[in-house]
Amino acid sequence: MAKFKYYYDLLSQPSRALWIALRLNKIPFEDCPVALRKSEHLKPEYKQINRFRKVPALVDGDFHLGESVAIVRYLADKHQLGDAFYPKALKQRARVDEFLEWQHLGVRLGCTLYFRDMWLLPISGSKPKPNAEKAAKLCKNMEVQLKILDEIWLKDTKFVVGNEMTVADLFGACEVEQTKLAQYDAGKKFPKIAEWLMRVRAQANPHYDAAHEFVYKKSGMKPDN
Repeated sequence: MAKFKYYYDLLSQPSRALWIALRLNKIPFEDCPVALRKSEHLKPEYKQINRFRKVPALVDGDFHLGESVAIVRYLADKHQLGDAFYPKALKQRARVDEFLEWQHLGVRLGCTLYFRDMWLLPISGSKPKPNAEKAAKLCKNMEVQLKILDEIWLKDTKFVVGNEMTVADLFGACEVEQTKLAQYDAGKKFPKIAEWLMRVRAQANPHYDAAHEFVYKKSGMKPDN
């Protein structure tokens, strides 16, 4: 099986989700890290890799592909993702796709805006930390999405689309984990989410912990073994 090139930064939530998925499925790839903190994604040479100058990106021969969900579907159609991980059955796959589409403006948007304004921009010196009123609003907006995750997606199942882990769980979990950098612990208010994160971590380790090493180190919130 020929290797493709995978461009990523583990500070990026979708990059982490895909990196874990590749490792879990034992898919060989050429490791191509891109340091977002050094703005390597904005260099002219990276534009030749991904015209949108984002991570993650995949290069398979002369085929270049951005957008993490598109990459998931591409790999699945090349039969490189396990059937349980990204189902072939029409209705099961549709449920996974439903979550992947929802999360963009759902848990991803809520968690990313909170993480960005409460940690990323202040630590980079781009913007001061929000005042108490703005911080509370960011938290409230994020928790609206976390509540949907808790009460709808995880209502009666162990994972977001059933009782078996799929790629959808990795995408959701990586978004929630990112908020730890802003010292937010979703499990304190949403115990069902805490239990779900533990299940995802258990099934995705050791790759899950390796991908989240930076998050654990900077937040000081590594889960108990």
